[in-house]
Amino acid sequence: MNRQAIKWAAALALAALATAAHADATLDRVKQRGKLVVGVDGASPPFGLLDPATGKVGGFQTELGRDIATRLGVTLETVPVTAATRVQFLQAGKVDLLIANIQWTQERSEILSYAPTPYNLVGGAAMVSKRSGIKRWEDLKGKVACVSQGSNFAKPLQETYGAVVKGLRNIPESLLALKGGSCDASVHIQPALYETLHGPNGKEWDGFELATPDQLIPSPTVIWTRRNEADTRAFVDGVIRDWHKSGLLVKEADRFGVPADYLKQANADAQAGKFDSAPPEAQAKP
Repeated sequence: MNRQAIKWAAALALAALATAAHADATLDRVKQRGKLVVGVDGASPPFGLLDPATGKVGGFQTELGRDIATRLGVTLETVPVTAATRVQFLQAGKVDLLIANIQWTQERSEILSYAPTPYNLVGGAAMVSKRSGIKRWEDLKGKVACVSQGSNFAKPLQETYGAVVKGLRNIPESLLALKGGSCDASVHIQPALYETLHGPNGKEWDGFELATPDQLIPSPTVIWTRRNEADTRAFVDGVIRDWHKSGLLVKEADRFGVPADYLKQANADAQAGKFDSAPPEAQAKP
């Protein structure tokens, strides 16, 4: 578990939060219209679950959005987003927040803002055929690795491991490409691929496995806002800190089958007053 990444991202965000010059009016608009609009991943177990009765996506991310809405005294509306639409939807004001599996990266932090405290830590996994012989990330050299468009896994796959990266619209499309033989590995967040293999439809993937238990670039997952939204970031950050301390994240993760090792450790650290500590090298980051 890479807790250094969490602390570094949190320290960097706190510095940005402290220097924000203007507060935004997003929270006022949310309260005036009586509704918080949150962008979440589509049906992507274990984080997003499709309710066949309503056709709507619920689950882990939706429940986090619901808690924020409840604290604001408003109702929740969720909007499914994809790697290709999520930034555009947030910047255009179609959603107020993004609560999705969007890990912190330097590039993303330059076009969006975010609540400083991460609410999860997630890395990548590679699903491969059991006959592929791929057992390590290094084994992807020269092989085709399918990812979602805009994935932060593309750069390390190409630059560190020498894979030929192929960007597709989403995880289901990538998995179909893997099954069809047009890619050697499907690389996405580890919990989603684990759910694919071990969930209700796991039997159709009997011939596939995760190549290695080592996650690719475990990174902090944060809640994203538009730029210069100091009040929104501050409010959401306070909520996330409370989630860690109260154990709500652990409770919801257990409820929906989201891996909770990091969340349980963060909960213990928060209760012991240790979660906010940052190493000197993190504070020195620009």
